[in-house]
Amino acid sequence: MKTLITKLLYFSIVIATISGLINSATALTLGFVFTLIFKNPFKTYSHKAIHYFLKVSVVGLGFGMFIKETIQTGKDGLSLTFLSIMLTVSLGLILARLLKMDLKLGHLITSGTAICGGSAIAAIAPVIKANGKIISIALGVVFLLNSIALFLFPAVGNWLGLSQSQFGLWCAIAIHDTSSVVGAALDYGDQALKIATTVKLSRTLWIIPLSILSMFIFKTKGEKIKIPYFILLFIVAIIVNSYHILPTFATTNIVLYSKRLLVLTLFIVGTTISLKDLKATGPKPIVLAVCLWIFISLFSLTYILQMS
Repeated sequence: MKTLITKLLYFSIVIATISGLINSATALTLGFVFTLIFKNPFKTYSHKAIHYFLKVSVVGLGFGMFIKETIQTGKDGLSLTFLSIMLTVSLGLILARLLKMDLKLGHLITSGTAICGGSAIAAIAPVIKANGKIISIALGVVFLLNSIALFLFPAVGNWLGLSQSQFGLWCAIAIHDTSSVVGAALDYGDQALKIATTVKLSRTLWIIPLSILSMFIFKTKGEKIKIPYFILLFIVAIIVNSYHILPTFATTNIVLYSKRLLVLTLFIVGTTISLKDLKATGPKPIVLAVCLWIFISLFSLTYILQMS
């Protein structure tokens, strides 16, 4: 009976998110609180759902963008993307050694901070032959900081009076996971959302050179590099919208429900955050992650403000 009630409550929240009754931050909080009070009835499927829902929602957002503005946004964020990745990865390698922590764990946390959170961790882990425990710790730490970022960044952006373009670029660089980047920008404004999505996805492509670098650092050979193919679908969606291949009402609804699917994804992300798992990691991974996050946040914010 208790399991049935738990499932009914879970699906009630799912329906509320799809109906547009809940915003990004509330969805994430509900997911976390739900797991604290009840056991997640779909824990086995949660990570797969996040993986697929995020990709579908991001591709759907492409139907609200145009080629020219997307290319320009990508160019504007290129130098900051390159500098932030190089500096964050270098700092992560140094700090992991200074903290005397597992170097593979340190590299996964660094990769997630430097590029795109869980996606980068999932891509780099097999390349450096990281075990399941290390992967889980890295994901747990990154998801925790993602959750904080979803609340913190819009508040700081409003306090500093950042424009939508400034905020979109900042959160694309400084927030780890694509889900939280888009979630934070979603509540800030449409222009911020477009810029954040475009820059974050172009940033995701850096998984490929980082995977190759990781092979040399950890002296592994013959491992397959995961290429984020869904970005190609995102580009196709932009082309379809730019040339008005689909009627406006269709693309408008695709974008609308893609935003709502993203909110649902954040609820599911919330249900995967475990305080028990985070306590078991010890302080070193969290210290590394926080130091890298503070660095990339301040560096990118300073860079953006000086550009303006």
